[in-house]
Amino acid sequence: MSTQTPSPSSWLKPALIGAAVLAIAAAGYVALTRGMAPDVTFLDIKGQKISSQSLRGKVFMVNFWATSCATCVKEMPQMVDTYNKFKGEGMEFIAVAMKYDAPSYVLNFTETRQLPFTVALDSSGDLAKAFGDVTLTPTTFVINKEGKIIKRYVGEPDFPALHKLLQETIAGKA
Repeated sequence: MSTQTPSPSSWLKPALIGAAVLAIAAAGYVALTRGMAPDVTFLDIKGQKISSQSLRGKVFMVNFWATSCATCVKEMPQMVDTYNKFKGEGMEFIAVAMKYDAPSYVLNFTETRQLPFTVALDSSGDLAKAFGDVTLTPTTFVINKEGKIIKRYVGEPDFPALHKLLQETIAGKA
């Protein structure tokens, strides 16, 4: 019975290709999680446009959510508290309703919960795509004054840690 040992050339090329794919994926992940926020324009429920460029110089959060998302609904009071705690220090907050969320539901939710921050609609899905093809809700981005994404939360954030991060970011330490 003869066993053959595979030659180095038979596995080397696939291994190198695999390593290259992993490196590219890792670079893309790092670019998204530590890269610049995309240049986008948010359309709020009142029809006003807010560009990400106009938010430069401010710390801001972008929260992708849906009225049908139980975790989103659960975390929203804490998002309101977070906004109210830091708005006096110049922080902005944009809650982006996912494209599958009916505008009438978003408007009703915003009014009945008296959301104090900007609520935008992503009716085409372009905003979610620009932020790395967001599909899971809630997904929240913290963006510093230079427009750099410094944190991405998928799911409900650890709010004490988020508040500490926002304090540091507003102070220019993060």
